[in-house]
Amino acid sequence: MTTGRRKRQLGTVLSDKNDKTIIVGVSWLQRDRIYKKNRRRLTKFVTDDPGNEASMGDRVVIEETRPMSRTKRWRLVEIVQKVDVAEVQPQEIDPMPGESFDSSGADAVAAGESR
Repeated sequence: MTTGRRKRQLGTVLSDKNDKTIIVGVSWLQRDRIYKKNRRRLTKFVTDDPGNEASMGDRVVIEETRPMSRTKRWRLVEIVQKVDVAEVQPQEIDPMPGESFDSSGADAVAAGESR
């Protein structure tokens, strides 16, 4: 016998690199037994996304379902909020003129400057 209702969670897409699969993070609070303060925890759910509709950063609703693979037991129900994430990688960004990310100071020595 079942109660008839499946569990639903609201979370954020953490990864969409796999085909037809997304990783959804659901944040919740856990009360510390000793200090009685709340700690933020994150649970990751492997979720089925057959149309590859969701992208990283989106807020989504997922629902419990039958096991689809060894770890995939949730499916995407709806995308609540779409988020545009920049496609620029850190190595594509040029540093400011005269600045260098080299921590050894080799550029300053080569230019004839003293430390």
